[in-house]
Amino acid sequence: MSTPPISLLGLDERTDFEHQAYALEALVAERTRDLAETVKELEAFSYSVAHDLRAPLRAVHSFSRLLLEDYADRFEGEPLDFMQRILRASERMSLLIDDLLKLSQVGRGKIERVPVDVSAIVRQIAVGLREREPARDVRFDIQPGVVTRGDIRLLTIAFENLLENAWKFTRRRDVARIRVHAADQHGRIAICIADNGTGFDMRYHDKLFAPFQRLHHAADFEGTGIGLVTVARIISRHGGQVAISGVEGVGATVSVVLPDTGAS
Repeated sequence: MSTPPISLLGLDERTDFEHQAYALEALVAERTRDLAETVKELEAFSYSVAHDLRAPLRAVHSFSRLLLEDYADRFEGEPLDFMQRILRASERMSLLIDDLLKLSQVGRGKIERVPVDVSAIVRQIAVGLREREPARDVRFDIQPGVVTRGDIRLLTIAFENLLENAWKFTRRRDVARIRVHAADQHGRIAICIADNGTGFDMRYHDKLFAPFQRLHHAADFEGTGIGLVTVARIISRHGGQVAISGVEGVGATVSVVLPDTGAS
């Protein structure tokens, strides 16, 4: 006959402990709801602001371009330089707004989990990149049979951002190499995108996942600093993780860990 467990707490103490546990649980649930609502409001706010900025910015860009085209003979020296700067700045602001809108949309809507052939998606993205700059010598090494489950639209956006980064940061290589493969990382399958591009200093690793943070000068490499933030948001919504490592002047590797990822 087994001996019942001995309680070290009296009835009153157990009741008080249970009340505290229930109160704490209710508080955590309330804070979670508040946080979710705050995030939702911030996403709606960023979408609204970005959307409302489009019209006036479009006017600045259009009129600046018209001035340069129709009155080019009246601009020279410093005034011409100023007008060209206004035009470039408005174009960059337009890109920032587009990326903010994309980022806000990533956090909205329901995740549709279906089988996703990552290898096929990456091959399609590579074809598009080659068509964009056919003169470049870029060698893709894409492992076949890398599959996962997730929202195919969002995952396509994520891998587009990652491949475009690899394409961009290998631009100064005579022969660029971009490898996409599955690798075991502590018992989990990671999808790795490795390149032999410009790389980065790992001391500034944390900046890569902060909005608008850039480790390279805008004059050297285009972009808004939103790409990796978007990738991290998408992968997080899938219950996964993103990690990046690099060596300055050697290259970088992004590792994406998603539930239900495998390779044949």
